[in-house]
Amino acid sequence: MALVNEPAITLDGKGIELAGNIGSPEDARLALMQGAQGIGLFRTEFLYMDKDKLPSEEEQFNSYKEVLENMRGKGVIIRTLDIGGDKKLNYLPLTEELNPFLGCRALRLCLKEKHIFKTQLRALLRASVYGNLKIMFPMVSGVEEIVEVKKLLREVKQELSQQGIGYRESIEIGIMIEIPSAAIISDLLAKEVDFFSIGTNDLIQYTIAVDRMNEDVSYLYNPLHPAILRLVKLVINNAHKEGKWVGICGEMASDLRAVQILIGMGIDELSMSAGSIPKVKDLIRNSNYEHCKIIVEKVLNLSSPEEIEECLKKQK
Repeated sequence: MALVNEPAITLDGKGIELAGNIGSPEDARLALMQGAQGIGLFRTEFLYMDKDKLPSEEEQFNSYKEVLENMRGKGVIIRTLDIGGDKKLNYLPLTEELNPFLGCRALRLCLKEKHIFKTQLRALLRASVYGNLKIMFPMVSGVEEIVEVKKLLREVKQELSQQGIGYRESIEIGIMIEIPSAAIISDLLAKEVDFFSIGTNDLIQYTIAVDRMNEDVSYLYNPLHPAILRLVKLVINNAHKEGKWVGICGEMASDLRAVQILIGMGIDELSMSAGSIPKVKDLIRNSNYEHCKIIVEKVLNLSSPEEIEECLKKQK
């Protein structure tokens, strides 16, 4: 527990923000207790799942407000509705799809069902006055989606202003980088948003074309695959060129094999389940940023996850 109030800073002074991934307001308290400096991913699906109707604007507003107030000014990244694929809503019949993970899900669904999306945006904007809110959009594949999102956001702000309802004018907006196309054009996307959060779970699945729940191919799922490391480095570089920050909110953020690589790549934030924060903080505080950069140079020249793992073992 001694580490809870200590910053996540390397031995040579490189700071990394450690944040919590949460799925309900109650989780925020646990993240704080473990030393989270903010919330890097607040999944909002709990408001929609296991119910017989859409959550009201007021219900959503109250949940967002509760987390923002509990975090006492620390950053809270709230992800807009991310359903489809493995997450379905009984009261929202979706077209049967052959490949639901490649279909109408997440932001694609929200842009199709704009009434659902605008209700959530209204609730988020209203809650923004109670803390340090940042809004994140999932499953972005191209610039045109962000352009449309920003247009909708302006419309909702205008509606609230006309109704005399307050909201914070300057709210950071970001996107999840979880599709290879988004990673490849991250230089273009970085011009449109304030930050990136790399969703490595889906990025790995979509890049390597592997279902990690399929026993026959799950062995291929590996965050240390050279293609994944190169994509992550590309995204970080492109964001930093535009003066934007980058976090990781997938399981890779708490994978102790990968943390020093991510430090060396210049990652700004790592977001994870509350229980993982202490061990990752301990590793960061015992790492040297300059040494981590050397590790990155070595692993990016290797051709397989096995070679990379072997290289990492030799660095200890």
